[in-house]
Amino acid sequence: MIIAKNIHKYFGKVEVLKGVNLHIKSGEIISIVGPSGAGKTTLLQILGTLDSPEKGIDYELQINNTTLKNISDKELSVFRNQNIGFIFQFHQLLPEFTALENVCIPAFIAKKDKKETESKAKEILEFLGLSHRIHHKPNELSGGEQQRVAVARALINDPAVILADEPSGNLDSESAKNLHELFFKLRDQFGQTFVLVTHNEELADMADRKLVMKDGIIS
Repeated sequence: MIIAKNIHKYFGKVEVLKGVNLHIKSGEIISIVGPSGAGKTTLLQILGTLDSPEKGIDYELQINNTTLKNISDKELSVFRNQNIGFIFQFHQLLPEFTALENVCIPAFIAKKDKKETESKAKEILEFLGLSHRIHHKPNELSGGEQQRVAVARALINDPAVILADEPSGNLDSESAKNLHELFFKLRDQFGQTFVLVTHNEELADMADRKLVMKDGIIS
């Protein structure tokens, strides 16, 4: 599913990633833990094609049997939209749109049929227990509900992998617990692969594998 070899990244003269190697199988839930500044979010952004490994250093990056090295920005954008779902600590829902509209946005970007997309979005929101909230805007939803809408948005294009950066970091303990259980329910239901960067030890320990990052490498 994901193969990353010799991933380096510099910010100025600071080497943030120091030759990371990673192999994640389809359907796995992987947690990545470590102290702040270890390079966790930088690695996640590179896996999500939001950033690129250091140029001039030979590396390999494959996701869903596609080699991502040396492809154009346009091809990368299409690949990202079709294959990768993102969940962030701060859900990043668009405040002017309803829950349903927010979920549909990635599919509309992919030029999918409006009626079919809305029908699928409603099904996902119902699965997530939000069928009664589809026409509410983010400011009318609780923190846990907003994060579930973000999960639905990540699922709308049937991505091969979902990347989550501190997904429960902004939630109360009960909402966080529900979200953590939801990830495993989604994996069992839809076969999704998850890569979770988290400081939440409970979530990290629930994963199939827990990877520890320190000083830019996976130890």
